[in-house]
Amino acid sequence: MENKDQTPAAEGHEPAADENKIMAERRAKLEALRAEGDAYPNDFFRNELARRLDENFGEMSKEDLEKEQPQATIGGRLMLKRVMGKASFGVLQDTSGRIQIYVADDSAGKANHAAFKHWDIGDIIGVSGILFKTRTGELTLRAHEIRLLTKSIRPLPEKWHGLTDMEQRYRQRYVDLIVNEHSRLVFAVRSRVVSAIREVLGSMAYLEVETPMLQPIPGGATARPFQTHHHALDMDMFLRIAPELYLKRLVVGGIEKVYEINRNFRNEGISTRHNPEFTMMEVYCAFTEYGYMMTLMERVIRSAAERALGTAQVSYQGKSFDFNKPFTKMTMAQAIQRHAPEHWSDAQLRDRDFLAGKLRERKVEILPHHGWGALHLMLFETIAEKNLIEPTFVLDFPAEVSPLSRRKSSDPEIAERFELFVDAKEIANGFSELNDPELQAEVFHQQAKLKDAGDHEAMFYDADYIRALEYGMPPASGAGLGIDRLVMLLTDSPSIRDVILFPHMRPEH
Repeated sequence: MENKDQTPAAEGHEPAADENKIMAERRAKLEALRAEGDAYPNDFFRNELARRLDENFGEMSKEDLEKEQPQATIGGRLMLKRVMGKASFGVLQDTSGRIQIYVADDSAGKANHAAFKHWDIGDIIGVSGILFKTRTGELTLRAHEIRLLTKSIRPLPEKWHGLTDMEQRYRQRYVDLIVNEHSRLVFAVRSRVVSAIREVLGSMAYLEVETPMLQPIPGGATARPFQTHHHALDMDMFLRIAPELYLKRLVVGGIEKVYEINRNFRNEGISTRHNPEFTMMEVYCAFTEYGYMMTLMERVIRSAAERALGTAQVSYQGKSFDFNKPFTKMTMAQAIQRHAPEHWSDAQLRDRDFLAGKLRERKVEILPHHGWGALHLMLFETIAEKNLIEPTFVLDFPAEVSPLSRRKSSDPEIAERFELFVDAKEIANGFSELNDPELQAEVFHQQAKLKDAGDHEAMFYDADYIRALEYGMPPASGAGLGIDRLVMLLTDSPSIRDVILFPHMRPEH
């Protein structure tokens, strides 16, 4: 800020030690404003933003600005203030960025300047005036009119460390967004990612739809749902765990290329990779198989990176990824074999007793209903998944753990399914769709038995979905892409809570 060598020192964010006292002082100021009239006016209209002013006039010389004297009206939050006799400086922050303002007796008027001296950091103000450059070359708006629009009662965090308590940042995202520019950028990137996905799929003639979030039968994934009760219908209902079965009903109905960007809810654990409420993009295409979906996922992720960052080369937690390169592909068996401590044959990796022994050695719990397919997946998750750093498609899952996937014609114990991993995180899941209604009904019956036996994540039997398949669904493939985890990668965010505006937290008290 201009005149940094002068005193008194620039006023930043208030110390947090005596917050109650500060709030009491600010409430007293608010009461004085109320006594004068409308303390929260809404008749102010701005015509410029800080960034736009910088883009249009930031490179203009001091002399040219003096000749042109461009006028602007801006509004935003007061983030810094330096009071000095007959003139003061401040920094105003709006949605686009920051700009310096200059308030003086001779331009704004003594009364307005005197009022400005008593305003606080965090107050929202409106300023009209003429742009100029200070002797140090900083673009500044000389205030001719200045108004207090919203009184800030709570002090912002101290400027020298910002809002560093991560839990407080998640709980009070509104404060985090005020004081942390990086947080604002993260969510701008998230918006561009979603826009890029829509742009790619729209260019390929996919139709975006919306399906129910409140469902009588939760389906489309193996997960524990949230349950509620609909009083008017007098029936239990569930928040969706996935939109899959509704989207495939649309494929049956002739919408052959369809997708949804959706909110899903799973009543499961919370971690740096898991939030009970999360966002996915699910997409389905008739007359294709899972190889097509792998290609589509590569294209969508590459486009999202380029749109959000301007490049497909991404840095995440000290690692570099080039999404322009073809992604690695390996079967689940190959992934296990690559990272196993010794050679294990294909036959051994389908032997339940062998798999159970290797898992017990690693202290992994095994239940009686687990077949070789479930143990095969558990062994993969135990020894291989953590090593999948480069973008890698793991394909050909056991059919036992893929209840909605088409079986391979050459090997019915294996499903035509893939998962995409980047930095050991599952980013996408897809498969050739199971469109045989009788086989799907049999799988649902098996899942129902597991649920009756106490498996909370097993699927329900969905009779209406079977009825839809009985009308005939063309061969198709589908995939789900985790938006939150993709944004984590593109913004170098270590926790999923960093990329969700309002993550779920335990109660404060």
